[in-house]
Amino acid sequence: MHEIGMCEGLVELIEQQAMGRRVTSARVRVGARHAVVDDAFGQAFAVAATGTAVQDATVELVVTPMTVGCGACGSRSESVDPLAACPVCGDDGVQLSGGDELVLESVSFGEEAPDVSRHPR
Repeated sequence: MHEIGMCEGLVELIEQQAMGRRVTSARVRVGARHAVVDDAFGQAFAVAATGTAVQDATVELVVTPMTVGCGACGSRSESVDPLAACPVCGDDGVQLSGGDELVLESVSFGEEAPDVSRHPR
């Protein structure tokens, strides 16, 4: 489950931005090439956030597509499937580009964070 590593990094970044405030929500944009599973990401985020100012925050995951370029028929399309084939001719010898980003788009804060001690990892 590679989502846990992503979420640990995101929680650390969010905590740096929080500066003692309680975090209520975060929006994360992740490229389809990462093959993130929404439920696994939500669970990993909850685990990584336990014992932090982020622990009760909701997280919105936005998946951005990759561009699929087909050498056989020349078509270009978008896909969120990291194993994409050409949707026009079905050829699987496609070039995938983009869809590799991981961006913390926004964070919403509430009042001061409760006194929480980060649990040891």
